[in-house]
Amino acid sequence: MQISYNWLKQFINTDWDAQKTGELLTDLGLEVEGIEAFESVKGGLQGIVVGEVLTCIKHPNADRLQLTTVYLGNGDPVQIVCGAPNVAAGQKVPVATAGTTLYDAHGEPWKIKKGKIRGEVSDGMICAEDELGLGDSHDGIMVLDENLDPGTPLSELYDVESDHVFEIGLTPNRADAMSHMGVARDLRAGMIQLNLNSEFITPSTSSFHVVNRTQKVSVAVLDHDLAPRYCGVTMGNLSVEESPAWLQNKLKSIGLTPKNNVVDATNYVLHELGQPLHAFDLAKVQGEEINVKTVPGGTKFTTLDGVERELHEEDLMICDGEKPLCLAGVFGGEGSGVSETTTSIFLESAYFNPVSIRKTAKRHGLNTDASFRFERGIDIKITKYALKRAALLIQEIAGGEVTSDIVEIYPKKTEDHQVVLNFERTYKLIGEEIPKETIKSILASLDIKIINVTETGLGMMVPSYRNDVTREVDVIEEILRVYGYNNIDFKPKLNASISASHRFEDYRVQNIIGDQLAGLGFYEILGNSLTTPSYIQLSESLKEEHNVIMLNPLSNDLSVMRQSMLFSGLEAVAHNLNRRQNNFKFFEFGKTYHNFSGTREEQKCLSLLITGNRSAENWAAASQPTSFFYLKGLVYAIIQRLGIDTITEKPVKNDVFAEGLQLSASKKQIVQLGSIRKKVAAHFDIEQEVGYAIFNWDNVLSLLDRKKTLFTAIPKYPAVRRDFALLLDKNTPFSAIYDIAKNSEKKVLRDVNLFDVYEGDSLPEDKKSYAVSFTFQDEGKTLTDKQVDKIMERFRKQFEKELGAVLR
Repeated sequence: MQISYNWLKQFINTDWDAQKTGELLTDLGLEVEGIEAFESVKGGLQGIVVGEVLTCIKHPNADRLQLTTVYLGNGDPVQIVCGAPNVAAGQKVPVATAGTTLYDAHGEPWKIKKGKIRGEVSDGMICAEDELGLGDSHDGIMVLDENLDPGTPLSELYDVESDHVFEIGLTPNRADAMSHMGVARDLRAGMIQLNLNSEFITPSTSSFHVVNRTQKVSVAVLDHDLAPRYCGVTMGNLSVEESPAWLQNKLKSIGLTPKNNVVDATNYVLHELGQPLHAFDLAKVQGEEINVKTVPGGTKFTTLDGVERELHEEDLMICDGEKPLCLAGVFGGEGSGVSETTTSIFLESAYFNPVSIRKTAKRHGLNTDASFRFERGIDIKITKYALKRAALLIQEIAGGEVTSDIVEIYPKKTEDHQVVLNFERTYKLIGEEIPKETIKSILASLDIKIINVTETGLGMMVPSYRNDVTREVDVIEEILRVYGYNNIDFKPKLNASISASHRFEDYRVQNIIGDQLAGLGFYEILGNSLTTPSYIQLSESLKEEHNVIMLNPLSNDLSVMRQSMLFSGLEAVAHNLNRRQNNFKFFEFGKTYHNFSGTREEQKCLSLLITGNRSAENWAAASQPTSFFYLKGLVYAIIQRLGIDTITEKPVKNDVFAEGLQLSASKKQIVQLGSIRKKVAAHFDIEQEVGYAIFNWDNVLSLLDRKKTLFTAIPKYPAVRRDFALLLDKNTPFSAIYDIAKNSEKKVLRDVNLFDVYEGDSLPEDKKSYAVSFTFQDEGKTLTDKQVDKIMERFRKQFEKELGAVLR
């Protein structure tokens, strides 16, 4: 937000320089991100002087150039080559001397240098008004008053306004500071604490009066929740033309382009007081009536930018007796705006519902100065005052007169809100005891009225424009920012409380697993919890009725909370693939959100996404692509690190996974993993295979404290390995072999591992071959071949009986 320092000084008298004022504003919480110098004429006409043309002859080497001698008030006359057709001897003209910097139409600087033009020396430049920034004409050079003395600086002849503009990084809660008056209020509060003159000057509206009542307009508000206060007045006999220089300079200083005196007056009051206004050409208002209402969805409406928009049934509109005129609080209509032919207007000042305005602005992709303020909440109590201020300003610069009484619809008056402040809690939160009289002084400087004083605290009335100050802690923050964060002493001793926490606290477990995944080459991502409702169409397991819908969405694509972490993860995958990052592994700790029969539920999750090769290209090893089994190994590594055992596996095949697996423990689902179907990946323009695993983190945490940690000595006796090559049916999983072996031999069997799978022409079509290793170890003695052979024979018989396996 841009704030003009000269404009600010109209509210509060100060002789501080801009830098010092900016530092105080930053200390007060209005962070000044930069201070820019502003001049109504770029360059301030520095280096431009009045010159007298003594001679003017045709350039000997150019048909369209003139060779002049110009006297600049001191020294010898200088020779200047000029191409203007109207230059003549005896004229007084503006001359940019050598070394002067001028600016082009885009604000780019260029320097005047002494040089030669077609062989003749040119020491300066005789200027046209557009070259100086004094107008738009380039038909010829400026011809000045013949009575001016040569050498007179042009800056003395033209009123060049210099200013400094603060760029303030306004936080969303500070709706009260969205104007010069609001910033001046804070500046006054800061100066009071520094014992400086702090008289607060506001524009007077005492001269407002109705001249006649010849242009009455009836006003109806059909929904007072959408427009709690609405005011309007008519004005006639106006002369719409260019605004005076002072007003144009004020608007230009804060980055606005002047339009005409009526529109500029409404914009001026908007930035002066923070109250948006709108002027309608009264001749275009049909039926002499204004209706504030919604219209049927699908209604076509063309805004001031010439864009035809389709209205939503919840868009609040300003209408006349026949048609919509304006998107209330957002943008005016093309057919009702003020133009050069306008002689009468209906001037509007209102307070609109912030949520309604925000929804309308977002729906139509509009972000205007008016909507910016209405969305955050303006001061409902200055609606009528701002209307009078604007009417008086329009009378001053456009003539005319007020031709009706002010129409005001304000059925439910907004009252200031009460807050109670406890001194002890204030001291505790701030960390220092501030004198009570200082607290009272700060509150008074912020227009917070003290209505009750006791030994323990204060009762206060907070003005309605401070919609961010509703709790005791808000008042304490106000006290602290005005008192000054820099004035709070640091204690030499730092006290901290160490809270006891369980070793299975969520954040601790997340850190452990996060470190493990980072060590495995994963990158942590953070997906948006807001997403598009269209994603539920990618999976039948997601239901529209389970969506948690945002009441005030940022956009239609961010209007619901995610039911699955998959799609935000795939967005990250697509984002990286589009930037030629083809090999990566992601993990994310997050939540999914569900609306189950009116009960909203959050579920903690850990998601993994892998795609591309397992590792970066290397000359010493061939690249290996990621796969379902690689993902499975990563998942088991996490489960092992968590200390969860007795895992059961169950195949999963649905509209998301082309091949999937569900792992459970103690009858609780821990994780689902698999390869994403090509159809789902294609929705995100992903062509390569993507592996995905989703942990139910709530279930994981519930299983962690069940297992006791046991410590055993390292075995003294060697392990023995035996291998089987088994011919099996194609649909027999390795887990069946694993479970039979583990259940058959629980004492000395340490590990069962699948190290090769073969399917080929030498085998029957419905068969496959597994190469499986078995590792045995006895903690008390060395195993003999006879013992191991006996166990292996038992395994063989069980595999033949239960699985129909044949040794190869």
